[in-house]
Amino acid sequence: MPLQDIARRHTADPLFRLVAYALESAHERLPDTVWSAPHAFHLGSPYLVAAAGWPVAAAAAPRDDGIARLSSLAHPAHSCELPLTGPPAPHPDWAARTYALLRAMAGVGYGRGGIDLHIHSTLTAATGLSSVEPLECAVALAVADLHAGDTRAEPPRGRLAALAKDAAPEGDAALREAVLFARPGRALLLGESGRRHIPFDPAGQGARLMLVVTRGEGPGDIRRAVASARRAGASAAWWPGARPERSALVLLPEDRLTGVRACVAEEFRACGLRVPRFVNITVAGAARREQ
Repeated sequence: MPLQDIARRHTADPLFRLVAYALESAHERLPDTVWSAPHAFHLGSPYLVAAAGWPVAAAAAPRDDGIARLSSLAHPAHSCELPLTGPPAPHPDWAARTYALLRAMAGVGYGRGGIDLHIHSTLTAATGLSSVEPLECAVALAVADLHAGDTRAEPPRGRLAALAKDAAPEGDAALREAVLFARPGRALLLGESGRRHIPFDPAGQGARLMLVVTRGEGPGDIRRAVASARRAGASAAWWPGARPERSALVLLPEDRLTGVRACVAEEFRACGLRVPRFVNITVAGAARREQ
């Protein structure tokens, strides 16, 4: 049964209300399920990851004609209707990963009847945190949830991670693990023996985790920003992905928040460069469904 008018339920998470309303506007349907999945990041190692409190959300309702109707708040003029079986249809670039995942899931029996789906990310690609893994996980969880029927059983997250990897082998498997299995105030350590949660709670230690996002091209600016932040009192810094690109995570003692930001801004202005943005990062839990 569709969720009870979540778009107008004042107690619901505002993000869930937004994507539910967007699905209704785009496809004239109430969602049967709404999921959010957090962006994730590395902490200085390919095997140490955590989730951020900036999610991707997906609202979905089932169909019975084998068609996926896809829409996104970020691409309002490029919604599409695509078959889940037979030859793939031409589709806009923004829908490519979602379409590949939906076809892969339909191929093993998840959501073969079709789906109306609306997605939205709370971060843009410019921040440097990958939206690919949270998008894949939010969509996979929504499809599996619809497939579960009236039982509303928890979708098998390990199985969904494997399906996402098959559909997009170039994705980051460690980030998917964080998206699906993270806990608030914990990092996820991955190894041959499985996953292990270890404490990582900057707020509980009197610190703030910030994402520094530069506005130029190439890694030179972010290296400059990190060096400046470290000189001004940042206690640690990591690249959120495999290599430096346009953003970095910095751990700032609470009493150095203003000083670090001022120091970085002053150095960039002195060099004639655009001042980086600072985005607050909470260490969040895994993907979840609106009840």
